[in-house]
Amino acid sequence: MTLLALGINHKTATIEVREQVAFTPAELAGALAELKSLPGVNEAAVLSTCNRTELYCVTDAQGERSVLDWLGRFHGLPPETLMQSAYHYLDGEAARHLMRVAAGLDSMVLGEPQILGQLKEAYQLARDNAGLGGELERLFQHTFSVTKQVRSETGIGENPVSVAYAAVSLASHIFDDFGRARALLIGAGETIELVARHLREAGIRGLTVANRTRERAETLANAFDAEAISLGEIPQVLPHADIIISSTASPLPILGKGMVESALKKRRHRPMFMVDIAVPRDIESQVGELDDVFLYSVDDLQEVIEENRKQRAVAAAQAESLIEHGIQHWQHERRVRGAGDLIRRYREQGEALREEAERQALAQLARGEDPEKVLQRLSRQLTNKLLHGPTLRLREASGEARHDILQAADTLLIDPAASTQDPA
Repeated sequence: MTLLALGINHKTATIEVREQVAFTPAELAGALAELKSLPGVNEAAVLSTCNRTELYCVTDAQGERSVLDWLGRFHGLPPETLMQSAYHYLDGEAARHLMRVAAGLDSMVLGEPQILGQLKEAYQLARDNAGLGGELERLFQHTFSVTKQVRSETGIGENPVSVAYAAVSLASHIFDDFGRARALLIGAGETIELVARHLREAGIRGLTVANRTRERAETLANAFDAEAISLGEIPQVLPHADIIISSTASPLPILGKGMVESALKKRRHRPMFMVDIAVPRDIESQVGELDDVFLYSVDDLQEVIEENRKQRAVAAAQAESLIEHGIQHWQHERRVRGAGDLIRRYREQGEALREEAERQALAQLARGEDPEKVLQRLSRQLTNKLLHGPTLRLREASGEARHDILQAADTLLIDPAASTQDPA
């Protein structure tokens, strides 16, 4: 079986492609079941965020094409479209990719901590829906262990910077005084929570949280002394918002061009700063065509994020080294497990020979034969039976000049310590 990691991310695909390939939360369980049911797919997990959609599978050899075809069918995209943006890694490279993703080394914001939580959610979903077997279970657990080491032994997580931080940082370049600005946050997930925290730390006072579920909006609003509204109330609040940052799982846009045009008229065309972190996008792209609107998507945050990359380059190099050690350990353990079936069959063969020799010896004792002679015969017969097969195959290997087999046999069969011991 082959370990496969297949997907697209912010480095290989535009936001237009990423939003078409993203799974909504409601789709994930069904998608996982479909993926797991593909011929040759034994284990599967799905990771879907605003910057990446990745599938981790244990498949038959060369199963990546069938997985890619399924991804295209699920989202109604031709395979050729995905092939232009998709990447795939196998076995050790797949494990390395997963560990780099978990540590934030493959993120738009180098070292950002959110991806680890998203990966743990993907792991738990796969576990709850019977997507994991021994291979992926061990890989995820080892990945979490290595990531914990990376976080504790390097500076990759110091002064955490995320897409949320980058959005607020960009807003600070446009608004000199956050204390006089009002912000509307759409959504109530982890990203919006981080945005709210960064905005409060930057000094903003007027804060409104809008969410499809008002109760969830109120929970988040209470934590930051903000106002909570439903999505249906956005048109009334929008004219008063200087900063709008949105991150929901809505499959359709929440802010359209017409709604924003109406808000601008009421604002007498005072500028509005918008960041759409969602994939699929929450704000229609045509909104960016309006005068007095500064609209940014996650891809537009790259300049802010690049500065963070430079600051964390040293920590990233240390993290890569820890991950490399983690990969070597994982590969070693995997190879050890790979010999498990051979060891089991070898021991079963030896046990069968022992049981047969024991049965014969007990029968001889039951007939009254001399116990000493029975014991001597038992030891000779058992030794001969255990050595007969390997001896024949060693002779054959020697005749065929299979020096690799002879060298391996010398390592496996001859105990150097036993050969140097003095006889008792």
